[in-house]
Amino acid sequence: MNREDDDNKPQTVHDDSVSAHNSSSDIEKNSGENFDSYVKTKAEVKYVRKIGWTFLPLMTTIVTVQLADKSALAISAVLGIYEDTGISGSEFSWLGSIFYLGYLIFLIPNQILVQKFTIRRYLGVMITIWGGVMLFTAMVNKFSELAALRFLLGVFEATCTPCIYIIIANLYRREEQTLYFGISTACNSIGGMLGTSVAVGVSNMGNRFDIPMWRWNHIIFGALTVSLGILCFFFLVDNPRSWVLRLTPEEHEIVDRRTKDNAVVRTKKIHWPHFIEALQEPRLYLIFIAAIGLNMQSGGFQVFSAQIIRALGDFTPTQSILLKMPSGVFACIFSLGGAISAYKYGQIAYVGMIMCMISAAGCLILAIVVDGPVKLIGFYLSWGMSGANTLLVATIGNNVSGYSKKIFYNTIFVIGNTVGQFIGPLCMMEREAPRYLTGTIIFTIGNAIAFLCFIVNRIIMSMENKRRKANPPDERPDISLGPTDKEDRGFIYRL
Repeated sequence: MNREDDDNKPQTVHDDSVSAHNSSSDIEKNSGENFDSYVKTKAEVKYVRKIGWTFLPLMTTIVTVQLADKSALAISAVLGIYEDTGISGSEFSWLGSIFYLGYLIFLIPNQILVQKFTIRRYLGVMITIWGGVMLFTAMVNKFSELAALRFLLGVFEATCTPCIYIIIANLYRREEQTLYFGISTACNSIGGMLGTSVAVGVSNMGNRFDIPMWRWNHIIFGALTVSLGILCFFFLVDNPRSWVLRLTPEEHEIVDRRTKDNAVVRTKKIHWPHFIEALQEPRLYLIFIAAIGLNMQSGGFQVFSAQIIRALGDFTPTQSILLKMPSGVFACIFSLGGAISAYKYGQIAYVGMIMCMISAAGCLILAIVVDGPVKLIGFYLSWGMSGANTLLVATIGNNVSGYSKKIFYNTIFVIGNTVGQFIGPLCMMEREAPRYLTGTIIFTIGNAIAFLCFIVNRIIMSMENKRRKANPPDERPDISLGPTDKEDRGFIYRL
């Protein structure tokens, strides 16, 4: 089997079911486990491990570098971009927000393109292009040029997250996905730490060859990103039968069993009725609202974090950058901790609500405390939103079936994410620096709204689970037809 055959062969995204013999206590206990029992053989465990060794290194690098590229602007604030380009504080806020405008505009076209093209090639080209944008950013000298390139960076980075989410849903069983969504989100945090580490090195090397430090930051990450795009084009594992995996005949049979167990057919044909069905579901709007509520602070803090920390004491640029690093550690802990807890206890919504509470507490501390070490602790706790974000992604991955519908849900989530991150920097008003009281109050309210969305979403799915158990289907619909979770009455939601 050659590479083209692998790329064109129909692939699948996993689904779960319940049959008539399951008890209601089973449903409440498992909140959507795959009730058609299966045994994961040693050969299947070996196959999953092979996916891990081939897919995860490149995936985690892509997500890490994406965040580092996006947050390069925040680091540039203490590496001399103000002095070198003459931009004002309000213009800097717009540079933070205009990235998300480009991101938002391209999300809908991206939904169509990602279904039409081979994902590894499509994503590889886009990564290479945005690496080029990073390199060009190091050459500009005024606000209008910076704004144009930040907009283009948002356009091309918009392709990354939806592609990664659909690949994870394609490669892993439904019960496996929450952990890997957590790993993906944690890599955003690692990206922040990578950007911080490189920035420390840049701040120590100074204006080498008469090139300002903030420009070196963009040159380094631009070159790294272009190289990564080329690797992605050829070697990213984007489906269970990827040529990179070099499957044995036994492993091909394992893939067949995994897809038969819980599958929705992957297809290049866009099913427009899936979009209509999704638009009629309250869950979609709850996820969208929660994504906005959580990601306002992400956008605001990613752009202004170094400045907030620098204002807490008489810190040098290097010290300000280093004090930003623990926020990435906390975000990583919250992402992985939330994913592991939800996986272990089978309670996606409850864990998400806890993460919202931690994040809200951190934002509230930032709003109330004027300065000092406690304020820094509040800043670190505010990254509990990373864990809540992970659980929102897991809610989609575990509870939406139908290929076009799943892509649509992911797109709406990312749109909400982007709208929130666009709004966030605009809430950080220059006249309120360095406390930014209005922004931190708005972010606290956003976490409270996301908390309520998790509750309502869980209630909706729990009620539907009870209705389906009370009137179970005699048989499942034909998986090859790609039924949605609404059409497949045997599908049980994970709460």
